[in-house]
Amino acid sequence: MQARLKITVAIIAALATTVALGACTKKNQTAAPAASGSAGGTVKVAFVPKLQGIPYFEAMNDGGKEAAGKLGNVEWLYQGPTSADAAAQADIVNSYIQQKVNTLFIAPNDPDSMAPLIKQGIDAGIKVGTSDTDAPNSDRELMVLMASAEGIGQADTDALMKAMGGKGKFAVVSCGETAAQLNQWIDEIKKYSKEKYPDAQLVDTVYAGEDVAKATQMATDLMNAHPDIKGFLGVCSTAGPGVAQAVQNAGKTGKVFTVGMGTPNDMKKYLQNGAASAGVLWDAKALGCLTAWAGLQLAQGKQFQAAQPVPECGLDNVTYDSGTKILLMGKPLTYTKENVGDYNF
Repeated sequence: MQARLKITVAIIAALATTVALGACTKKNQTAAPAASGSAGGTVKVAFVPKLQGIPYFEAMNDGGKEAAGKLGNVEWLYQGPTSADAAAQADIVNSYIQQKVNTLFIAPNDPDSMAPLIKQGIDAGIKVGTSDTDAPNSDRELMVLMASAEGIGQADTDALMKAMGGKGKFAVVSCGETAAQLNQWIDEIKKYSKEKYPDAQLVDTVYAGEDVAKATQMATDLMNAHPDIKGFLGVCSTAGPGVAQAVQNAGKTGKVFTVGMGTPNDMKKYLQNGAASAGVLWDAKALGCLTAWAGLQLAQGKQFQAAQPVPECGLDNVTYDSGTKILLMGKPLTYTKENVGDYNF
């Protein structure tokens, strides 16, 4: 009788242990979080533009949202400051770091002041990169670039010099004075115009922030200071329409020529009325799409190839330089009144 009792107690104890272990295993399996970017998990890709609300960055946002829909496992997050304010932008970046998004892209207003926050995000386990505008002195893990500085600088200069006949005085109106990408383009414009167009003279470079009205006023002031000026390059998405508006206001259409980097929709009326001769840009929606796609690759630990198609964004040949960690979308687009209607952004 005692022997039977001992056996029964042992069996019950063994069963109890098995059930307890099974319960612990199930509990642990439920509690364990999914790995960042793992198959089946949603990857949060956030983008902080220099300025929210202007057509260029809104087009990038549209592209990011479209990419998220096509990729399926991406949640696209987008928020920027309402003025080109580095401190306000930093607050938004910090908020995304606190939210622990998987990948964070920034188009910094002030690249140097953004560098510590980029490092903070990386230290928190977030994949942090730049898109549209770089922070070259930071620890950023990727730069999603629309086109090379050389390509953009040359395309801008060639388009303006074609309108000006290759000679005369011209000026550059840009946006943020500390925007690294814009300054690289301006450096290329200076270098290329001096080499290829020796009869052209760059008389001034001014910075209007992300403000169309200020760009218009600065171009007006430059025309007053240099009555014989023949051209303007608006080297950002708000300066392009701004310089064209200034020429229109001054009644100098056909006498002073402009080339701007505004969106096709913003530049269309100026191209049609002659206040602008050409626009130089790229597909901003495709850039936003590529940013979302790249964010997914980073979060999942995938390697970029030297060259690859990204069909989700309609891109055939996206290149990657492992030395600079730059993902390059392609060549700039020069559009005129003849083909501006082909682009809707």
